[in-house]
Amino acid sequence: MTRDVMILVLGATGSTGRRVAEQLRAAGHTVRGASRSGQATFDWSEPGTWEPALSGASALYLMAPDGIPVDPAFVALAVEQGVERIVLLSSGAIEAMGDERLLAAERTVRDSGADWTILRPSWFNQNFDEGFFRPAIMAGEVLIPLGDVRQAFVDADDIAAVAATALTQDGHAGRAYDLTGPGSLAFGEAVEIIGRAIGRDVRYLGGDEDYIAANGFSGESIHAAKAFGALRALGDQPVADTVSEVTGRPPKSFEAFAAQAAAQGAWH
Repeated sequence: MTRDVMILVLGATGSTGRRVAEQLRAAGHTVRGASRSGQATFDWSEPGTWEPALSGASALYLMAPDGIPVDPAFVALAVEQGVERIVLLSSGAIEAMGDERLLAAERTVRDSGADWTILRPSWFNQNFDEGFFRPAIMAGEVLIPLGDVRQAFVDADDIAAVAATALTQDGHAGRAYDLTGPGSLAFGEAVEIIGRAIGRDVRYLGGDEDYIAANGFSGESIHAAKAFGALRALGDQPVADTVSEVTGRPPKSFEAFAAQAAAQGAWH
């Protein structure tokens, strides 16, 4: 274990940040949770909020909401203010999908001068109960153009456990971790598992034509369909053992996630 430090957690009201902060606090670490409406105010568009959030922090869980870039000026300020360890939430397959926002974030962290760890998770289980797929589940139809390609969905609790370990223990600097669940599923199979858990039929549409038509044949939807096509072309996602190797426990299965979320009323 490293010495105890104050850890700044960005996105502390979101799916991963909330869990990172909870797990760190449960382990007795000093945490400052930061977000636009969190314990400490932090807003990527308001640089005046950056320095107060960073004050006294030696480690940083770094993430930015979808569509918002990680500002290199913030990372430089963090290191200048004494942050020695950064754990970045990135994503898998960003090269194939041409995600320049996250590619740039990774470059920024690698060049920061701090010890860095990059997390590259697969699709979150929580996309289905807390995120953008929940309305689709509620409506009974999930539309995403990935066909039958299998994805190794990973639970946000497991992502947070890896992040918390990398933030507080040595041996993870300079590592980029692919994070997956214990198995892989096609989206149609994942949707069926949720449907069984909640006792309702949920349909999956996985073709480009359905996706583009549903999104109005806009340039944005056509671009997104091309990105998904690039991901589909990679084929079935391999399962990684990283969660077990880093945390010492197996990752949560999608079936266990769906059963637990259904029992908690996630789709009522």
